[in-house]
Amino acid sequence: MVEKARREVDQLIKEAGESAALEVGVHGLNPELIKLIGRMKFRTSYGQNALQHSIEVAQISGLIASEIGVDVKMAKRAGLLHDIGKSVDHEIEGTHVQIGVDICKKYKENPVIVNAVAAHHGDCEPESLIAVIVQAADTISAARPGARRETMEAYTNRLKQLEDITNSFKGVQKSYAIQAGREVRVMVIPEVVNDNDMVLLAHDISKQIEDQMEYPGQIKVSVIRESRAVDYAK
Repeated sequence: MVEKARREVDQLIKEAGESAALEVGVHGLNPELIKLIGRMKFRTSYGQNALQHSIEVAQISGLIASEIGVDVKMAKRAGLLHDIGKSVDHEIEGTHVQIGVDICKKYKENPVIVNAVAAHHGDCEPESLIAVIVQAADTISAARPGARRETMEAYTNRLKQLEDITNSFKGVQKSYAIQAGREVRVMVIPEVVNDNDMVLLAHDISKQIEDQMEYPGQIKVSVIRESRAVDYAK
């Protein structure tokens, strides 16, 4: 019965992947990629179904691309694959972005697609208009009213908790949670924290965030130290 159920689920996954690719008009995908797309049917992010989100991003990317005269098929393909890492991020160490990049490289996707996957959360610089389009489409799909269950209050509380943790460290002047809480930038007082201290501070903050918070993926901690000398010619 277990084997029978496993075969049925595998068939469901395959059909879901094929149906998604057909719905958005993306052809020529590796069969293994089709299966990974289908697996997203059983994955959610803050209550939003990952497969439906990817289909939406593909469709929105295609619409934006057609408006500005960019390759529509490439935009749709990038949109459909942008979150492919989420299909296996519970099995493999790393963020869904990095896992997605590795998967796309493994199945020899176009470098433009690989960069769009890598850049969709701002982890690296977009190298094409396609990557920027996918960033916009991803935000539109995730941020539309009713798409995700997380309340504004819970979201702001998480950002505040992140900033409170970093502000509690000695020598921290101000901290800013950005990228929807995926990165925190910490401004330090240059007279209190030297260049060597910055490395330890970043490590200590990361450790405390790990111990005190629950969050998906990873949080990047950037410690920034700036010294200025100002004088005026009169």
